[in-house]
Amino acid sequence: MVSASCSPGLPTVSVSAGRSIYLWNNPVLQLHQFPCLSDNYGFLLHDPASGETVCIDTPDADAYLQEAAARGWTITQIWNTHWHKDHAGGNAAIKAATNCRITASAIDAPKIDAVDCTVAHGDQVTIGTWQGDVIDVGGHTMGHVAFHLPDAGMAFVGDSLFALGCGRMFEGTPPQFWSSLSRLKALPPQTTVYCAHEYTASNARFALHADPDNAELQAYVTEITALREQDRPTVPFPLARELATNPFLRADDPALQARWGKGNPIDTFATLRAAKDSF
Repeated sequence: MVSASCSPGLPTVSVSAGRSIYLWNNPVLQLHQFPCLSDNYGFLLHDPASGETVCIDTPDADAYLQEAAARGWTITQIWNTHWHKDHAGGNAAIKAATNCRITASAIDAPKIDAVDCTVAHGDQVTIGTWQGDVIDVGGHTMGHVAFHLPDAGMAFVGDSLFALGCGRMFEGTPPQFWSSLSRLKALPPQTTVYCAHEYTASNARFALHADPDNAELQAYVTEITALREQDRPTVPFPLARELATNPFLRADDPALQARWGKGNPIDTFATLRAAKDSF
């Protein structure tokens, strides 16, 4: 197990022109976030000490290669959260250009191009001396994983969790998906969460339908509306706020269970997910 050599503290956020919309600068670790495809976010995680750069998923190979080159970063790894094309479709092209190492979950790996290393819940990935914990968040796909860097206070969750939402349950079951979300709920509340899509405005409309009396949710939606009117991202977001406002993370809340006529978190989650699917 490799531990980070130092703690980064809080990130500094800057919004700049062009494709670059979010750059997390720190003396020892950097994150570049940028839009790609129709509503995906790309993430490049860079460790200046080692020179390593990790792609978190690969929705658009050209965009990742261009964004890395613009910063003088050499891509050395890809960490795939799950097998869907808008998360792993750029693997082969990026590997051909950089000879990077690709890591994916053992369950989803047979559906993913060019995987070099497979991981499961409880394993670790590393960038330089920084450690990332692999978390099983299956439900959207059976082998979906998240990557949590505890010393950086960051979690890359793919399509398992969104701001005010969660992924569609394409392959899993409600008990599985609720267990997955419970693992994310258990992370430190100050964790900064990076999801893969700008779905927040749509999710907010359903969240207000699901939990209309939640005052903190109402305030959150006001902020989201203002951000999107300015074409600004709602990602990343603090886990603490999701714990108070995201109906899918609150399926264990008695008030939400009562509103949806269920008496336990699994049934409440299943009902909410089905309602969102047809909302």
